[in-house]
Parts: sequence; C-alpha cells; structure tokens
Amino acid sequence: MTKQNLTIDLLCKEAGLFAADESAHDEPSLYGVTDGKAVGTYLEHKFQRNLSEKYEYVLGSSAKGLDFPELSVDIKVTSIKQPQSSCPFRYAQQKIYGLGYALLVFVYEKSDNNRLKTSRLHIHHAVFVDQSRTADFQTTSGLRKILENNGNTDDVIAFFSERMLPVDEIQALELAEKVISNPPEIGYLTISNALQWRLQYSRVIQEAGIVSGISKVY
Repeated sequence: MTKQNLTIDLLCKEAGLFAADESAHDEPSLYGVTDGKAVGTYLEHKFQRNLSEKYEYVLGSSAKGLDFPELSVDIKVTSIKQPQSSCPFRYAQQKIYGLGYALLVFVYEKSDNNRLKTSRLHIHHAVFVDQSRTADFQTTSGLRKILENNGNTDDVIAFFSERMLPVDEIQALELAEKVISNPPEIGYLTISNALQWRLQYSRVIQEAGIVSGISKVY
C-alpha cells in the first residue's frame, strides 16, 4: 500500500490522536524514570514510529537537526511542572524574527503506578507553533512599541542593550536597521539567553487557539 505524504495538517491531526492514546497508555519502561530527557526521547520515538507506519516523509533527529526537516518542524516534549526546553543558538535575530522553523510541543504530566509498576504520561497539551510565532514575546512586543512611537535605530539599539541581546556593535546596527525596515511579528515564546536558547512555553499554551499561528492540537 502506498503511504500518504505527510503534511503539517496531517502531522497536527496525528499528534492529537497520539496524545489521546498515550494519555490512556500504561508504560512499564518509564516506571521510576525521573529524567525528562529520557521521557522526551521515548515520546518522540514512539510518535515517529506511529507516523512512519502510515506516512512517507524524511525522518530527522534531534541530533542531526529538525525532527521533520521537509516540513521545517521540530518536536519538543516538556513536563507540565516547568514547560520549557532548549534549542541550538544560531544567531541573535532568532529572538526577533523567530527560530526559522515551527514547533510541535507536547506537554505531559507523568504518574507512576506502584502496584502495577507502570507509568502513564497524561498529555495536558499538544500545541503547534507556526515559525512566524517562534520569536521572543517581550523582545518583539517591545520593538513594536518603539516603532509605533516613531523610534529610530538609536532607540532600537538601546533596547537591544537593555534586553542584553547577544550582538556586537556592528551586528546591533545592522539588526536595528532591519527592524526599522521590516518590523517583526509578535512572537509567543519566552527565549532566555544562554549558550543554547532556553525556550519557555507557558504563553503559547495560554494563547493556543486564540492567536493565529498557534494551534491547540490536543
């Protein structure tokens, strides 16, 4: 049987079905596991296995880059206790113009059954964030306010400095000129500066289904 080509719409539909199934599934291999990375790897691999049985697509990996390189989508799995994860730092303007790819975020709560020696991942949220919404909320909304108030490149550079954007003077000027000529869309992630970006998802969970580009899949 010929497999159907995977699209973003189908990916979101399957993510919703998967979240419902997984929330009702008891998994012995996760019993007693407290490492969030191990839980994330389990969930991602299982989702990929399910998809590969039904759809034709290029299989990516977190080690090599995006999980779905052809669709320009990456999977993030995070605990409801602190919904956040890391991603590679490429350049400072990701905070202003987005990561350059979309995110499919699974937010789970893990509970162990001591009698059965199994674990269950209750998926509280599955959210698709279009790449146009993957910039930092405070940075983009702050820049929009500066532009609405007739701000110039000096104002924008001063804002970069206040926000401690990791750029040198030349990069700051180039980026400020770009912001003036090409105002950014409002992003809905919280992105913290680090050797790797630290992404926080509380706002996208809150705005899913309300703001265009952020879809509540489950």
